[in-house]
This record gives sequence, structure tokens and C-alpha cells, in this order.
Amino acid sequence: MKLITRRNATITAAALAAVAGAGFGLWRQQKAKPEDPALTALWDLKLELPDGGAFVLSAYRGKPLVLNFWATWCPPCIEELPLLERFYQKNSAKSWQMVAIAVDNAKAVKQFLNKMPLTFPTPLAGLGGTELSKSLGNLTGGLPFTVVVTAAGSVALRHMGKLSDAQIDSFLTLG
Repeated sequence: MKLITRRNATITAAALAAVAGAGFGLWRQQKAKPEDPALTALWDLKLELPDGGAFVLSAYRGKPLVLNFWATWCPPCIEELPLLERFYQKNSAKSWQMVAIAVDNAKAVKQFLNKMPLTFPTPLAGLGGTELSKSLGNLTGGLPFTVVVTAAGSVALRHMGKLSDAQIDSFLTLG
């Protein structure tokens, strides 16, 4: 009688383990979201830098990223850039990356950067940057527009308009 009980217990335990394993596999599969097509296009993007040369966004994949769309003719953008610079200086050692995509021309951006140097990349997208920002959720195409992408590759925040210091500091909870 004991032999049958042990055998039944072993079979029951094995069946429960199999069900638990299958359930865990299904749960993990449901949690994995397909990548956002706009982010896929973003990682494939190659832009020109103001002083020449190519900038490839895929180098920033896998780390928390603040992506800011701005222009030299946009007063709120100009007011926001020093705040973003301060955040980057404080958090780049913690793997945070910052890229400010200029919806502008090279000459204007070069002149601006001579007056207000930034330590993070400022690639040029020209007017095409408006369409890129729209693909990332900027419904109006206005500036400034900021997107925070997590290290896992999902969009954690989309923000239209000038950010405050407190809003920028809150990025740390998103990455």
C-alpha cells in the first residue's frame, strides 16, 4: 500500500511541476511585448552631426535614454537644454544617455553650440525630425518634445513642451 501512495505522490508532484512550468512559460511570453515599430526605426537611424560625421542611434540601445527634439529658433527648447545638460552631467555615470535631435540646419546648430556647448550628442534631423518625433508620439509636431526610453527598450515617457527640473529628475524612476 505504501508503494502505491509514494508512486501516486511522485506522479502528482511531477504533474504539478509540469503544469507550473508551462504556466510560467505562458506568463513570460505574455509579458514580452513586441518592439514598438517606431523604436525599431529609431535604432536604425543614422543622422549627421553638426561638424560632420555620422551619428548612429543604435549605439545607445540597452541603456536608459533621454531623446529630446529641439531647434535653435524655439525659446522653450533653449531654456530646457541647460536643465537636460545638468541631468546628463549628474547621471551619465549611471548609464543614462542623452541625445538632442535638432530639427534645424547645421549652420544654426553650430552657431548655437559655440555659444552654449553641450556634452551630449546633438545630431541633425532637419525638418524630417518633426516626422520622426510624430512617429514617437508627438501628435502635434511641436517642440520641445522629449521621449524617455528604458534600458529594456520601451517608451517610459513622452512629454510635449518644456520640462521642469523636477520632471527631469523624475526620469531616474523610469530608466
